Amino acid sequence: MEQTAQQPRDRRALPPSVLALAAATFCVVTTEMLPVGLLTSLGEGLRTSDGTTGLTVTLPGVVAALAAPLLPVVVRRADRRTVLCVLLVLLAAANLLSALAPAFWVLLVARALVGVCIGGVWAVAAGLAGRLVRQESVGRATAVIFSGIAVASVLGVPAGTLMGGAAGWRWAFAAMALLALAVAALLALLLPPLPAGEAIRLREVLGLVRTPAVRTGLLVVALLVTGHFAAYTYVRPALERVPGLGPGPISGLLLVYGVAGIAGNFLGGAAATRDPRRSLLTISAVLSWAVLLSVPAGGSLPAAVALLVVWGLAYGGVSVSAQNWLMAATPGRREAGSALFAGVFNAAIALGALLGGRAADRFEVAGALWLGGALAALALGAVMAAGRDPRTARPART
Repeated sequence: MEQTAQQPRDRRALPPSVLALAAATFCVVTTEMLPVGLLTSLGEGLRTSDGTTGLTVTLPGVVAALAAPLLPVVVRRADRRTVLCVLLVLLAAANLLSALAPAFWVLLVARALVGVCIGGVWAVAAGLAGRLVRQESVGRATAVIFSGIAVASVLGVPAGTLMGGAAGWRWAFAAMALLALAVAALLALLLPPLPAGEAIRLREVLGLVRTPAVRTGLLVVALLVTGHFAAYTYVRPALERVPGLGPGPISGLLLVYGVAGIAGNFLGGAAATRDPRRSLLTISAVLSWAVLLSVPAGGSLPAAVALLVVWGLAYGGVSVSAQNWLMAATPGRREAGSALFAGVFNAAIALGALLGGRAADRFEVAGALWLGGALAALALGAVMAAGRDPRTARPART
């Protein structure tokens, strides 16, 4: 094992390097979804519609979906610590460009750079747990690394909303630039040298799709994440229509959603370690009903608040549960499996924001919510139809 010097004395504890990787995933995903909480102010500042402004979420998802399976192949010989540090510095530059953007097209260029960083960090970081901890702790370390994604998904939006409301959307991006630089320094300090292992080939990544459990897991990820972002990208406009809610209370509600999501992340992770199929069944069912019921509940403040909390609990467990499913289905090929997972996840983010934007423009905000709930219901059907535990799957041969 490469990092014997960083092994903690307590065998149950994880080394600081794992937490640094979690900070990296938190940083890139928070940056990715920052426009969700700033949607209204972004549109007003750059004079774009809600649907057009949603492209700031769609574009980095598209780029990340392409970068995730390709970047590990491109940097096959590079030290993984160096790769991660460079990606975080590039992320800082992209956020700074976003903060200074004089026009919408400049912001889109910056968001494309963000997509490269997202795909690269996801794909590289997820495969490093086995090189940083003992074998018996690999599953837990991987869950902690990916918890950065879940925590960002549920805290990034309210944090960005609060910052944007207090100082303006440009300062929210500037703050993320500083955070990215700090995380880059943290990675350089805490990660050991991580020379490239066996080179990953693109055909190896794509070949995993031949495993039935992998196909099911990726389909469920695609449906859940597409559905969530189709609806959640427009959650602020939806909450603005609830009687008695102003900008201040909405920011507070999104923070409550974030806290519920963190709880859902750890609850979902614990359940998925024991039975990833049952965990995804529960998440899909709860998420679909929470989103669908948000449409008729829009006229009631208590109902809207309750459903938003349930929504946070359910979606908080999606990333870690899906990752546990795919880890079980791809033993020995975690970096390749993580690259494929990251590609599909980010493509789903892009597709969800795009479809949600089209639905919101044509059928108003309720259309985006109906679409999101329906896709989550389809994910439930996909898990039920699979009828098997991914831990019994055999990896595909390439």
